[in-house]
Amino acid sequence: MARRCVKTGKGTAFGNTRSHSMRHTRRTFKANIQKKRVFDPRTGEYRTMKVSTAYLRTLAKRLQEGKTVW
Repeated sequence: MARRCVKTGKGTAFGNTRSHSMRHTRRTFKANIQKKRVFDPRTGEYRTMKVSTAYLRTLAKRLQEGKTVW
């Protein structure tokens, strides 16, 4: 399974590592993906999601306001 957030689509990005002498080599910037168990009030059960930590902040805010997550 790909390292990708199911809500935001955030995944691996690519770029260059630049040294002091300005040599460059390819590198990857990996998204910080975490497994999170969230309660779905429509079905009454928990669902596991793979989301980025940036979305976890949004998720907490939405749950606090009483909005739907799905």
